[in-house]
Amino acid sequence: MGVLFDVYPAIDLRHGRVVRLMQGDPERETAYASDPREVARRWLEAGARWLHVVNLDAALGEDDAANRAWLPALLDLTARYGARLQWGGGVRTYEALDNLLRLGVHRVMVGSMALKRPLDLSRGLDTWGSARIVLSLDARGGRVRIAGWREETEVSPLDLAEFWNDRGIRFFLYTDVARDGTLQGPDVDTATAIARRTRAHVLLAGGVSRLEHVRQARDAGLAGVVIGRALYEGTLRLTDALRIARGADGG
Repeated sequence: MGVLFDVYPAIDLRHGRVVRLMQGDPERETAYASDPREVARRWLEAGARWLHVVNLDAALGEDDAANRAWLPALLDLTARYGARLQWGGGVRTYEALDNLLRLGVHRVMVGSMALKRPLDLSRGLDTWGSARIVLSLDARGGRVRIAGWREETEVSPLDLAEFWNDRGIRFFLYTDVARDGTLQGPDVDTATAIARRTRAHVLLAGGVSRLEHVRQARDAGLAGVVIGRALYEGTLRLTDALRIARGADGG
């Protein structure tokens, strides 16, 4: 299964608005837009082939009706532009996973399910296959965090990746929580180690803020990068990042 390196612009939803949380902390929120459709359209018109949408309210165990209300419009927009939607946040049961995929989400991200409800994840893989599910490996200090990054486990991201790769997971999203929203640069080394150990497709998030970070991830053999704050604050242009992703930078 060949996968081209790509850039995934992030749209994090909280109470129906587009925001970013510093290191996942809901008390350190910056709001960027009240209409996620306009943000999605901006990234799609710039050439994005994917939208990476996170339902923060669901991840934090809160009422997420305002976020879910945007899903049909985002699905419609991605279809109109020939792009795909990757959605996650609070997807902790087979039923939640199955519902999103039936609605038309192309890939669903799960995290807590891998440790809390492994049978549900296995059922999801049996039903939908490895191309439709991404296991999020969110870590801080070398340990995986779940439940909206609030609960620390004793499991390393590499060990969890290896365990689930043996059981059919082919897509992983690695995030160093300490770097998320900081613009300080991503943890390319750990993401690369996961890719080498599993031979799976690994997306990298957390701190991607310069074109050099995109180039490093591409050259390391990763499957893509997720970019959030840097796009919203203008420290990185999506068109430039996409050019590097597609090998048009001479690299």
